[in-house]
Amino acid sequence: MPWVVGADGPTIEEVCSRFGLTEAELIAELDLVWCCGVHPFTPDSLMEVTVEDGRVWIRYADWFDRPLRLTPEEGLALVAAGAALLAVPGAEVDGPLARGLRKLADVLGIDPDGAVEVTLGTVSEGVLASLRDAVTVRRQVEIDYYVYGRDERTRRVVDPYAVFAAEGEWYLTAWCHLARAERRFRIDRIRSLEPLDRTFEAPDTAPVPEVFEPRDDDPRVVLELTPRARWVAEQYPMEAVDELGGGHVRVTLVVAETAWLERLLVRLGPDCRVVSGAEGVARTAAARILNRYGAG
Repeated sequence: MPWVVGADGPTIEEVCSRFGLTEAELIAELDLVWCCGVHPFTPDSLMEVTVEDGRVWIRYADWFDRPLRLTPEEGLALVAAGAALLAVPGAEVDGPLARGLRKLADVLGIDPDGAVEVTLGTVSEGVLASLRDAVTVRRQVEIDYYVYGRDERTRRVVDPYAVFAAEGEWYLTAWCHLARAERRFRIDRIRSLEPLDRTFEAPDTAPVPEVFEPRDDDPRVVLELTPRARWVAEQYPMEAVDELGGGHVRVTLVVAETAWLERLLVRLGPDCRVVSGAEGVARTAAARILNRYGAG
């Protein structure tokens, strides 16, 4: 498809010759392109194919207007998934998938046939072991915790209920005496901890992991996003998502912590316009960053 797009309307004969296809095979392949796109699979998020006067045009949706960029972690996950698929009986060990994976592995500097070791988070073994011991003997601990949303450190006493892994990170579910409620903590954000000489009674039922529930008095922020920033609407909970055409979208979201919003707006840069609820937030955050590094 990138070759057809770049050629801007090549003839059917040229495409068939380039890729070793018959005309019937090419038409069958093009019929699949109509199905390619991203959620919510509306016309603006699907690809378009035009076959007219013996020529072929493929037009990408706005989601596909730039090359795919993978992080090293995403590239490694792709290699691992592809290698698992190649292990299925009947897979072409020298086919297109295998060749593509070898190219990706070369870029990553890894052996595609090597074993992949999966690790969770960047957590001190001492902290993890101490928390597991505290859970087992039901001992309270005092933790020095970095609150990502507010960009601050706090010390708090907690009753550790459970240590578990989810989505590639280690978490602690506990009763927080500072918040006076159950909380879920990212263990890699615990800078230090101290076991106390006090025990606690564990709840009869397993605690439910904390889920953010917006309050009526939480501020609402309205943003307009370019096609490059549409991922925000899929990654974070939204109260409203309105299509503006051309891949642009207006979103309404609840923001409980200003520090989190600052990081998001600075990350998005010119791909985001604040409509209401966050005037001056990005400018203030950017000024602090420049002052921090002596560039203000």
